[in-house]
Amino acid sequence: MEDQYHAEAVIREPGDANVVSITEAARINNVTRQAIYVAIKQNKLKAKKETTRWVIDLDDLEKYRAQKYSRSKSTFDGELLFDNTKGYFSINQTAHLLGVPAQKIYYATRIGVLKAHRKGAAWVVHVEDVKAYKEAYLSSNKQNQVV
Repeated sequence: MEDQYHAEAVIREPGDANVVSITEAARINNVTRQAIYVAIKQNKLKAKKETTRWVIDLDDLEKYRAQKYSRSKSTFDGELLFDNTKGYFSINQTAHLLGVPAQKIYYATRIGVLKAHRKGAAWVVHVEDVKAYKEAYLSSNKQNQVV
């Protein structure tokens, strides 16, 4: 049955250059087909059903991609949670900056060696706190490992 769906993704009508199937939309967005179906059901993505298959206009797919949820666009009390221009970073962004696993950052915040503030459901770390943590803990760990 999977082959039948795959075959539908390949069949094209001459005037359909601007539409894609569910499978192609999922591949373009790097998500599962189920995620595309859910977006259609929630009216977040426009799609038309032509006989037995769904088709999505490429312009509608691009609009969906532009407004799709992104953690970097998250707000709390009307302000961006992770406004990097103001020095606020997520745990994952902090881990990436320091070149360590995110679990190490979560642990450092839990034991109190790295200051982080809770905004809603997210942890926010200020760049000054990142610098202080890096100088106090990461630099000394590397020196101890060398010795």
